This record gives sequence, structure tokens and C-alpha cells, in this order.
Amino acid sequence: MARKPLDYEELNENVKRVQYAVRGELYLRASELQKEGKKIIFTNVGNPHALGQKPLTFPRQVVALCQAPFLLDDPHVGLMFPADAIARAKHYLAMAPGGLGAYSDSRGIPGIRKEVADFIHKRDGYPSDPELIYLTDGASKGVMQILNTIIRNEMDGILVPVPQYPLYSATISLYGGSLVPYYLEEEANWSLDFVNIRQTVAEARSKGISVRAMVMINPGNPTGQCLSEANIKELLQFCYHENLVLLADEVYQQNIYQDERPFISARKVMFDMGPPISSELQVVSFHTVSKGYWGECGQRGGYFEMTNLPPKTVDEIYKVASIALSPNVPGQIFMGVMVNPPKPGDISYLKFAAERLNMLPLRSFSLPPVSTEKMDLCEIFKSIHESLRRRARMMTDGFNSCRNVVCNFTEGAMYSFPQIRLPPRAIEAARRAGKSADVFYCLKLLEATGISTVPGSGFGQKEGVFHLRTTILPAEEDFPAIMSSFKKFNDSFMEQYEGYSRL
Repeated sequence: MARKPLDYEELNENVKRVQYAVRGELYLRASELQKEGKKIIFTNVGNPHALGQKPLTFPRQVVALCQAPFLLDDPHVGLMFPADAIARAKHYLAMAPGGLGAYSDSRGIPGIRKEVADFIHKRDGYPSDPELIYLTDGASKGVMQILNTIIRNEMDGILVPVPQYPLYSATISLYGGSLVPYYLEEEANWSLDFVNIRQTVAEARSKGISVRAMVMINPGNPTGQCLSEANIKELLQFCYHENLVLLADEVYQQNIYQDERPFISARKVMFDMGPPISSELQVVSFHTVSKGYWGECGQRGGYFEMTNLPPKTVDEIYKVASIALSPNVPGQIFMGVMVNPPKPGDISYLKFAAERLNMLPLRSFSLPPVSTEKMDLCEIFKSIHESLRRRARMMTDGFNSCRNVVCNFTEGAMYSFPQIRLPPRAIEAARRAGKSADVFYCLKLLEATGISTVPGSGFGQKEGVFHLRTTILPAEEDFPAIMSSFKKFNDSFMEQYEGYSRL
């Protein structure tokens, strides 16, 4: 019988090459165990609401009214919703005459793009053009759209930090390009080594690969480091001299757990540097409602902003965006509220501020109840900051207390990426089981403890070095039990595969 077009053997080879470990073998096994009744702690993905975060009230009120505009005609609507939520819903509905059930402009609602531009201007101190901002179904869709535009064939290379978020490797495979990995230096807290990066580019070009873009993830995923202004400046200079587009993945810009390196956007650093870099370097930056204190992963709201791209290129990106007709409209409204939240003096401001502060980084912090009548936001923020640091420190110290485990401090984002120094006998046992060594370890961890992680091989790592990624999202009060469970498993695992001493 002749093969059919959707038989496996006949599929697009680019599709078969795609790997996405965050929802890969470990996640599927965890789902099976959960169905069997085992309690699973899903630390494999940055999915805040799934780990207990409550949604912010104000944006949900606004979107609820936009989804059901007939409520605005109810004479009792003012008893159910605050006046500023009602006004904001009317504001967005006026921008979308067809309501949430109609397509918007393929770039997103113009008024919301203007709100995003105002947010960027306020953040960076430099104006932003709404015509160069596209709203997307989450940051991932924006990344895919831009990579699809850049990659022409298999000889087009994209520089990606390793360890990397597998969105990049998967998308580059899907579009038939070449991933050009540049390795972050774990021993120097996952810093950039431009000597190594230059060698990587030279080697790629010697093989005929046209290196066209460089991905920067700041704060890092899965590595959790925050880049300093000096780091970013050097990166921008490198991209300028090598004629690369910079893809600035900045979705974790609200997730910072130390004071030494606050978030600063690549765009701001570029404009601070002045010409010729500020007027010539091509930069595309990405943001989302899925991270920070919002954690609205399921709403799929995001944007990308283009800087120094020629008008004809922008027109082509618009043409491709038009194929999908429009990004989802509720997600656009979430993005609008995120970049234009309630302000001091608004009816919902105090409640919004209290919820926001009590959700960072994404669950409660065992803080005293917040009074919305007498709020000292500076004091609350200081308390939150201390809790953030405690959580990051507890995980780092917990891993470092374990036999054959070493871990850098999580400075930002939502993840910890410890190195697991596996005994040779464990590596051999994994080989016999047909698994990579870190997958073998993570599966054993999952089955023994219910802790679902992602093996480091899913993000890329140096040959012979093994890691796992876990989120720091569980509630602070749960951390001691989680880390105790991990330590008990790890020490037992290392004891079982004896013959390897701690380095």
C-alpha cells in the first residue's frame, strides 16, 4: 500500500527534528503518574497559576466586562465592578468596535499598541513608535514570527545562548535554519565570554553558515542570571561589528531577586550609547503577560518592538502577520492593562498594588496582611524583596548542600539550574537503559519524590556535564519539604551508584 501524506515517513523532516524538552518525556511521565494518583510537583515549567497564584483582580474585571459588554448596561453594574474597571472596559471596547469577537488589526489594536509604546518610553526614557510594535499571542509567537522572517535556508545561523530556552532550538529546526550555540560560563555565574563567542562565529562562517542574528535572554532562562549594563553594552557592540540582528528576549524583566544588577533593556543601553550603534543596529525585543507578577500564561498576550528595521522589512512582517488575521483580542487587552495599570488615586489602585506585591514572584510570602487603607508600599516591597531573596537562597543553598550538586544563585527569572555531577556507574546505567544520563536521573527523581523537572540536555550543556532545571515558584513555606525530599533522593542515588567522590 502506498504511503499516505500524513504517514510518519512522509512528514516534513523539519517537524520531526523538533525537540521541546519542557513538555517532553519527563512531563509526559509526570502526567501518567498523576493519573495513577501520585502527587506531582510540576516545577518543569514557569506556569504560575498552575502552582496556585491567584489572578490579579483588576485586569480580570476589565476583560470580564469586555467579554460580556451587556453587563455595562445593567443598572447594578456599579455594585459588582469598581468604576475605574468599568471605565477601562469602555475604553478598550471603544478601541474595538466589533468587541472581543471580531478580528483586530493584524498588528494588534492601535490604541493598545500606543499604550505599549508609552510604557516603553517611560521605562527607557526614549520614545517608541506604535507602528513598530506588534501584539502577539504570547512572546513565543513573536519570536517564531521574527525567526521565520530571518531564516532563509539551512545555511542561515542564529546565535543562541546555551543553556537555552528550547523555543529557540525548536523554532530554528522547524524553519530549517542552523542553531549556532554560544556557551555561557557556568563557573562565572553564567556570564558571556566574547572570546568564545567570536570563535564560535568564525567557526560557523568557516563552514559556510551565514550567522544573521543573536539571541539574548535577560534575565536568563534556564540559568537565572541578570546581565549588567556593561555586559549588554559589550553585546550590542559585538552585534554591531558582526552585523547581527539582536533578538532581546526580556520577558522576565519584572523577576529580579537582587539589587546589584537591576533590569535594563537592551534598547535603552543602545540609545544611551548613541550613534552609530543607536541609529544602525537592528534590535527586536519581546515581552509578555505570562511572567512577572501577572503570570497570565493562558491568556497568550505579548508584543515585539522593532528598532532600526527598514520600512520595506516591516511591511513584509505585516504581510506575514496578516495570514493569521489578528492576535487574540482578550490577550491584547491583558497586555494593555499590564503596560497601563491602575495609578495612585484610582479606585482599584490600592487593591491592585497589594495583590501585585503579595504575588511576586508568584505566590504568597507569609507576610502580614496588607491594609489597603494604610499601605506603606516601600515597606511592603522591601519585605517582598527579602522573601524573593530567601526563596532563591533556599533553593541555591539546598542544592549546594547535596552530594555532587553545585548551583549558582538565581538572580532573576523563575528558575534554578543546578549541575548534577553524576557517578560513572550512573552514566553507565543510563546508557544501558537507553537514556541520556540527566534524563535517567530526572526520571528517578520524579518517580521517587513526585518532583517534575527538566533535564539539562533539553536546554543544551557542555559535553559530559549534566544539569536539571526547576522553577522557584512553589510557596515559600513548601520549600523546606521540597528541598529535603530532593536531598534525601539525591544522596540515596549517589550512594547507590558509588565509586564517585565529590569534586
